[in-house]
This record gives sequence, C-alpha cells and structure tokens, in this order.
Amino acid sequence: MAFFNQQKNTMERRHSFSITSFIRKHRKTKENEFPVYLRITVDGKRSEFATKITVDQQKWNAAKGRVNGTHETSKRLNLMIGNLEHRAQDIYNQYLLHGKIVTAEIIKNEITGFDHKQRMLLASIAEHVHDMKTSEGHGYSSGTIKNWQVTERHLKDFIKVSYNAPDITFKELDHRFVTEFEIFARREWQCKTNAILKHIQRLKKVVMMAVNKGWIDTDPFINFHRKQERTHRTFLTKEELERIERKEFQFERLERVRDVFIFSCYTGLAFVDIEKLTQDNLVTGIDGKKWIYTFRQKTDTKSNIPLLPAALKIIEKYYTANDNYTNKLLPLITNIKTNAYLKEIADMCDIKKNLTFHMARHTFATTITLSNGVPIETVSNMLGHTKITTTQIYAKVLENKVSNDMMVLERELSINNKDRTLSQTMNENR
Repeated sequence: MAFFNQQKNTMERRHSFSITSFIRKHRKTKENEFPVYLRITVDGKRSEFATKITVDQQKWNAAKGRVNGTHETSKRLNLMIGNLEHRAQDIYNQYLLHGKIVTAEIIKNEITGFDHKQRMLLASIAEHVHDMKTSEGHGYSSGTIKNWQVTERHLKDFIKVSYNAPDITFKELDHRFVTEFEIFARREWQCKTNAILKHIQRLKKVVMMAVNKGWIDTDPFINFHRKQERTHRTFLTKEELERIERKEFQFERLERVRDVFIFSCYTGLAFVDIEKLTQDNLVTGIDGKKWIYTFRQKTDTKSNIPLLPAALKIIEKYYTANDNYTNKLLPLITNIKTNAYLKEIADMCDIKKNLTFHMARHTFATTITLSNGVPIETVSNMLGHTKITTTQIYAKVLENKVSNDMMVLERELSINNKDRTLSQTMNENR
C-alpha cells in the first residue's frame, strides 16, 4: 500500500509539458528543403533539436506541425515526426512514473542519444550479468549466469585482440563486428556453430536493449543469418548400461559417482536437479508408489517422475547414511569431478563413448523409456521439456527401435502369409 501511495503521489506531481514541430527557414538545404526541429517545453523551459528530417516549405503546415498531402512521401515524413513526438511523450511519462527529475534538456538528450554516445558494450554486458546475479533463483539459474560470463570473457578477448581496446562503444558496432566475432570464435576457441550462435544470441540481446534505448541507430544483426546444425544425442545402449551397473569398484568415489549416474539414467534428472533434491522431494504418488516431485532449474517446469526399482534401490542405499547429518537425497561432488570420474568408469567398463553425466539424461529418454514403448508425451513430461519438439529429437535417433519394430512387423506378415498359404492348400485338397 505504501508503494501504491508513493506511485500515486509521483503521478500527481504533473509538470507543464508540450511538444512542437517546426521548420528552420534560415537553414535551407541544397535541395531547397528546410530542416524540421522538435521543441520540447517542460515547466516553461524549452529545448530544441534537429530531427534530420527535411521538407518542402510549400507543403509544410505550421499549425499542425505536419506535411500536407496524402502522397506516400508525406505519409512517411509525418510518421517519422509523429514517432519522435511519441518518443518524447513516452520518456516524459516514464520519468514521472519512476519519480525522476524531468526537464526538456533531459528528454532531448534521451532522444538524441547525447548522454549515451559513450555507452560501452562490455560495461553494459557486465551490468546485465550483475543484474542477473542479484536475481539468481528468481528467473535466472546459476548455469545461465555462468554461460553469460563465458560470453563476456570471449567478447573481452575478441575486442582486445581485434580492436586493441578494453571496450568499444555501441556506436562502433556493425555487421563486420558480428561476422568477425564469428570467425574469431571458430579460429581461436574452436567453437562449433551452435556454440557460436549461443554467444551471438546473448550479444544480440544486449544490442537490442541498446537499439531500444537509442544508444545505437541500426541493428548490426539485421543481415546476419545462420542456421543451427543438427545435433546427435549420444546415449548408452542397454548392454552398456548393464555393464556399468554390474561393475564393482575398489574406490568409493567411483562407486558413488556411478550410483548417481545410474540414478539419472532411470529418472532423466540433470545434475543440477539431482543436486538440489532433498528427502522432501520423495513423495508417495497417486499409485501408492514412490515418486520424485521437483521443478527443473533450467526451465522452472514441473517434473514428476515415478521411481523405477533401480532408482529407488540407489536412494535406499544412501538414505540411512544421509539421514543423520543432511537432508540431501544423494551424495554428490562437483560436476567437473563427476565427469572426470566418469571417464575412469568408461575406461574400466570398456565404453568407447565420451561418457558425461548429461548422457544419463539422454539414456533415460531413449534406452529406458522411448525404446520400451513409453509415449513421447509422457517422456516429455518427465523430462520437464517445455516443448514436445525437444523430446522428438530423441525419437529420431532410435534406429534400433525402428529395426526391432520392423522385425516384429516382418514376423507378423510372414505368419499371415503362411496362414493364407495353408488355407489355400486345404481348399485345393477339398
């Protein structure tokens, strides 16, 4: 209520405000046209600036501050003038809404970008990253913030090498900057197309903020078009998964990493989602069996998963050990160490694939669920996907299932053919 009253009081503190468009008759151009100016007046004090629009004096309507006529040129010029006036009005309203001091000069500087000519790219990205950190857990995950920090470091490196400067202004951004950044990323960091596009996607977000705020006149991405490359989801086969499950380890660290990895194979939960699981996430479902109820950190979507016996067995294995000193459901170390130990496990189990923790999630989607006939809608729900098209990527790689299904079909057709042949033979004998 206090905030509402404060906002109401701010809105009540109105100023006198007016906008006028006019031409300067003593500044004729070579084309015999006159420049249009915008005059902003706040509390009796005014400020003027050239709009970079020129018009024929004979067509200018001083009373309306517009160009006469219905020709396309007149419509276009009037639209440009109107947009500037609307921009001035919007800035005035926003300053009042947030309780800021507003003057005619401030509004002019906002429109012309005078105060923003030295707005720097890296400084703005650092500011955006800082804002995300303050909102971590409320719209931004730690993983998202880390990805932005990687992009920030890459851009800093690129600008230092290519521009011999610690930072550049938004005004210096152009199409060449974007294309050269792409080339630099491929050459210096060996980034693949999809990784580069992620960096460019983050860069574009900050640039569009600058475009909307008038810090930059044109969008440098306007002619930049790249397509994502098709990705291949690597997963463990049933035989490879069983090999890891049956393996006995001498070292407890490897056994624990293996167990958590197998748990992910049977639940589809990502590392960061398992990391935050507590005993409160273990509930009795509608079927009377144990379920995991959680929300994916990446997308903040619900992910309710009935526990298969293999996953429940792992929870029971560590439940007693954890019960005395922590509420965590499973014992985890850092993601980096986990993936390093998985490399050891892969060697010991004679797995030739690049074994990473995220492969467990792929294995759940393919080998555990889709290959065994679980509907794709159910799999999508358990994975916490926001779009079923994301889940369909896994369905496309199941050549083994396609082969098995076709073998079943082949057997059915063969049986049907035999039945028809037998029937024909019996009829002939009659």
